[in-house]
Amino acid sequence: MPDVIEKVAIKLTVNGKPHSLTVEPRMLLVELIREALDLTGTHVGCDTTYCGACTVLMNGAAVKSCTVFAVQADDSQIMTVEGLEKDGQLHPIQKAFGDAYGLQCGYCTPGLMLSTAQLLSQNKQPSEKEMRKVIAGNTCRCTGYQNILKAIQMAAQSMKGA
Repeated sequence: MPDVIEKVAIKLTVNGKPHSLTVEPRMLLVELIREALDLTGTHVGCDTTYCGACTVLMNGAAVKSCTVFAVQADDSQIMTVEGLEKDGQLHPIQKAFGDAYGLQCGYCTPGLMLSTAQLLSQNKQPSEKEMRKVIAGNTCRCTGYQNILKAIQMAAQSMKGA
């Protein structure tokens, strides 16, 4: 009979809301987000960090939540795609992705939006090279990336005025 895995108590803040949970040490952050917190905007694509569909912000840095253990997020601030909108209003990044047709099936979009959020929090006017670099860890099989780059540019312009 296998040994019982002892659970670990963690505290983290997700989209501005504090959470105290008890998790198995092997639980992935993406599982905690999707299953324990029922925030299904963070997608599971490859489980190898290749696709970027599971990208979230952890303490302001984009991370692939499929390869981060939930216990590693103890005392962290996590933002998922659901955390971008405020008071029922789309974030400029979310609006730009829609307006620029920077999405099709939408599976990769949450990860792309959060990678964009990290970029624009550090650089208000990124070059095309900088935009391409930041989204290099996110695979989109539908758009061809041109409209994604347009969306990032639109979001940067919109956020610059805010």
